[in-house]
Amino acid sequence: MPATEEPSSGPVIHDHRRIDPVTGQVRGKHVASKPAGTRGAGRPGPGAPGDEAADSASAEASGSARSAGSREDQDTQETQKYPEEVPEVVTQETASGGRPQAAPGQDRAQDGKRAADLEAQLAERTADLQRLQAEYANYRKRVDRDRVAVREQAVAGTLSGLLPVLDAIDQAREHGELSGGFKSVADTLQSATSRLGLVTYGEKGDPFDPKIHEALTSSYSSDVAEDTCIEILQPGYKVGDRILRPARVAVAEPATGPDGTSNEPDSTAAEDSGA
Repeated sequence: MPATEEPSSGPVIHDHRRIDPVTGQVRGKHVASKPAGTRGAGRPGPGAPGDEAADSASAEASGSARSAGSREDQDTQETQKYPEEVPEVVTQETASGGRPQAAPGQDRAQDGKRAADLEAQLAERTADLQRLQAEYANYRKRVDRDRVAVREQAVAGTLSGLLPVLDAIDQAREHGELSGGFKSVADTLQSATSRLGLVTYGEKGDPFDPKIHEALTSSYSSDVAEDTCIEILQPGYKVGDRILRPARVAVAEPATGPDGTSNEPDSTAAEDSGA
């Protein structure tokens, strides 16, 4: 007959912890439990040696479990009778970092403040962009104006140096000495200066204007009603609105004034003053 294995008579351990160490959940009642490997395995059967000691230990453990369960039931009844006050702002842990989430009212206030900050930043950036655009437009206008002024100044300086050559060509033309190859060179030079914007002005019979004319001689004439250029001694030259050289002219003044009095100096008075 094979020999039967006597069950080991080891200590019996009961788990009365309120929080389950495995799942982390709150247990409903403190139920006496044992590890799975020790349930029914380490307890000796009836009639085995040490049966009385095991029964007494089991009875004490059961009494402790019943007392712990009665205390837990009493705590549960008191909690149901006097529930804790729930705060107005309910917070819950987020799944990401465990941070509390604010109430919907606070979220709306934060969103409104954030939107106001963004609108203020947008208005500031828009004002900066408009100011930069205006400054750039003014800069372009100033650069274009300066470029035109520099070009006109350079052209005017170059043409001013050619004025004596043009005067010599005009004198040769008046005396009939402009012919042959020299005439071709003169015509080419005058065409080039015209393309650069050089304009010749000053005609016989033009009203005298001290801004653009230079009077070299003056006389009186009954044929004119105002100061008039009766002879062009040297033509004037200009580029755009810039006067390179005023026209040098002979001016005739009216012999009588608007009231009919003579503008000519009295010859007798001149002789008396000379005497």
